[in-house]
Amino acid sequence: MKRLASIAGAILIGFLLFVPAVLAADPFPHTGRVIMSTQGDVTVPAGEHADVVFVVNGTATIQGEVNTIVAIDGAANLLGARAETIVAVRSPVEIGAGSVVVGDVMTIDSLVHRTGDGVVQGEVADVATALIGIGAVLGGALFLIWIGFGLAMIVGGLLLAGLASRQVREAETLISREPALTLGVGIVGLFAFPLVAILLIVTVIGAPLGVGILLQVWPLVAFLSYLVGGIWIGDWMLRQTSPERVRERPYLAAVLGVVLLEVMALVPILALVAMIASLFGFGSVLRLSLRTLRSRSVSRPTVAGPMPAPIAG
Repeated sequence: MKRLASIAGAILIGFLLFVPAVLAADPFPHTGRVIMSTQGDVTVPAGEHADVVFVVNGTATIQGEVNTIVAIDGAANLLGARAETIVAVRSPVEIGAGSVVVGDVMTIDSLVHRTGDGVVQGEVADVATALIGIGAVLGGALFLIWIGFGLAMIVGGLLLAGLASRQVREAETLISREPALTLGVGIVGLFAFPLVAILLIVTVIGAPLGVGILLQVWPLVAFLSYLVGGIWIGDWMLRQTSPERVRERPYLAAVLGVVLLEVMALVPILALVAMIASLFGFGSVLRLSLRTLRSRSVSRPTVAGPMPAPIAG
């Protein structure tokens, strides 16, 4: 497993870091020769060429010409060699006499040593520093996205509390009085929606309906279920602090519950609690929808008959 992870890391680093550099400056020819070794050493003799050399838990000894060298948990030794780019992850790099690296040497927890007239025409860069900078930028962007998503969910919760407070109270009642059944319906519905949509898509005739369920109905129900679950948690918390107070519309519960779910989603262990709350909301919304449809199908409008004629007397 560790070997596979190392190989995957090597390939990922190769594509993300040094392939653009090779495309930008291409002084070496390309023959299509790729050498990869795990738990073993690799040697490229003088006069030979390779496009890529991947070494994991081994030593790459280069005496000829290589476009790209990657060493992970190993070592890279250049002895009178020529290379375009070197990437070393926890691997020392020795640039011996007569060796030339025309591009960059990118390292992660690795040392680069030059002897004699060995030269690096590009830069010796610590990739970890660059990754930290990229992570900081991405982290800030993800935080802003999280803030925006959270505010949108709060607005949605307030709208739901104002426009459908009676339905929300009924859904909360289902969760509180029949939690096991409601959670079971939520779990079944979670898989039933995509299954029904896929079956409809397979039939071709029902494909438009299946796509609509998959891309519109299912996300909408999931969104409402998340809000219902948050309002239910918010109401439960408010009842613990002021059980005697009855609020007609659960505005405060919506804000409190949704914010709590958003914060819990950031913690891996607590994210499970947020997911369970959403499943409760999913089950209650499905049960309430089925109950509403059933009651409408049972109730029928009463048609008034003709009035009897008055009796003369």
